[in-house]
Amino acid sequence: MTVPNLITILRLLLVPVVIVALLDGEYGWALVCFVTAGLSDAVDGFIARHFNQQSALGAYLDPMADKLLLVSSFVVLGFMGELPIWLVVAAVSRDALIICAVLLSSVMSHPVAMRPLMVSKANTLAQILLVIVVLAELAQAQLFGHARFLLVVLCGLLTLASAAAYLLQWLKHMGADEQARR
Repeated sequence: MTVPNLITILRLLLVPVVIVALLDGEYGWALVCFVTAGLSDAVDGFIARHFNQQSALGAYLDPMADKLLLVSSFVVLGFMGELPIWLVVAAVSRDALIICAVLLSSVMSHPVAMRPLMVSKANTLAQILLVIVVLAELAQAQLFGHARFLLVVLCGLLTLASAAAYLLQWLKHMGADEQARR
């Protein structure tokens, strides 16, 4: 077990802590745990790359931990009325569609290697910043001006752009399979 994998497992364990803190109205704790989880993502990636500790397990665990943290946070904040439902549905649907495309490709014996696209990385960063702003507003009982609105719009646009980019990549991959069979 590598150090980055242990850090990723810690991030997975922080997910229920963030969610319970949110549901209990402990917004300060939710913010601290969410930021800790976010920072742990950067730390485990740095260690994996710079100390040659990348692993097959980590390649699956890391994105799973990220998605679990973000999707759970988005769903709960949407349920609480702190995020627009359309954004929650768009973000969760995008992730579900990507998972379905990967599974379908595998079932059809033409697995696709889905590597994160730059637009997807930008989307994840915007989502993390949005959750941090919302949690900070809740914890501090103050507003950050137009930051939340701008991040909601940015997340919406990046979610659509990312979904479209992955869809095009997947369709191209699956089309190449059809050409190869002819």
